[in-house]
Formats: sequence, C-alpha cells, structure tokens
Amino acid sequence: MPDPESIRNVREHIVREHMEAENALEMDRALDTFAHPRYEIMSTGRVYDGPEEVDRYYRESRATFPDQRNELISLRHADDAVIVEFWLLGTHNGALGRLEPTGREFKCQMTAFFIFEGTGLVCERVYFDSATILRQLTSAS
Repeated sequence: MPDPESIRNVREHIVREHMEAENALEMDRALDTFAHPRYEIMSTGRVYDGPEEVDRYYRESRATFPDQRNELISLRHADDAVIVEFWLLGTHNGALGRLEPTGREFKCQMTAFFIFEGTGLVCERVYFDSATILRQLTSAS
C-alpha cells in the first residue's frame, strides 16, 4: 500500500495537471485527469456526471467565457480530497442563460474540492458566489 505522502503527491500532481489543462483550453487533457468525470457546481445546483456531460459542461462554459482561466491561491490536502482556492477569470463573450454577452470581464474567488478515491479523481465540487460574477457582468464600471 502506498504511503500517505506519495498519495498526496500523486493527487496534487493530478489537480495541478487538471487546472493547467483547463487554462490551456485542452479540455480532453482535463477530462483525462478524472478516473470518473463529475462536476458539482454548488451555486447552480448543476451536476455533470460522466464523460459526455462533463465534455458538454466544458463546451458550454467556454462558449460563454472563451478565455476562462484559473489562478491558484492555495492548495490543501484532506483525507479524500485536495482543496483548492483560486481566482476564476474570464470575459463574457457568449450567452449566459438569458443574459446576452456583455464583453465584460469577471474575477471571482472560488473553492474547489477535488474528491478522490485512492489516487483516482472522481469529482470536482466547486463553490462560489454567482452574484459576484453576475454583478461584474451587468454593472457599468
């Protein structure tokens, strides 16, 4: 059985690879970091489970924010997860529900729990305040 330190190292490598792939818009590479692809977006209550649904989530979110990217703030380990605090940034160049593109940028502090079974990533559970993003997209500054 692997020692806890090597498990932590493998998990951290997977999370960093996942976040780098998203920034590079290499969504197939991001998808490949999962043992079982699943996103839980807590502010909307939406769950994307399985490769097809996660791929759809990637396509939809990047259609709305083509330059969406993350900037790592901190990374912590838990018994079954890697917890990441980060900034999410992007420009609103596609429809967001009924909100037509504004061309405005947003920056929102978020937390994601990367849930693992052993060393296999099985879920990314994301927490953020959607009003923070909406306010930046709709208010003139």
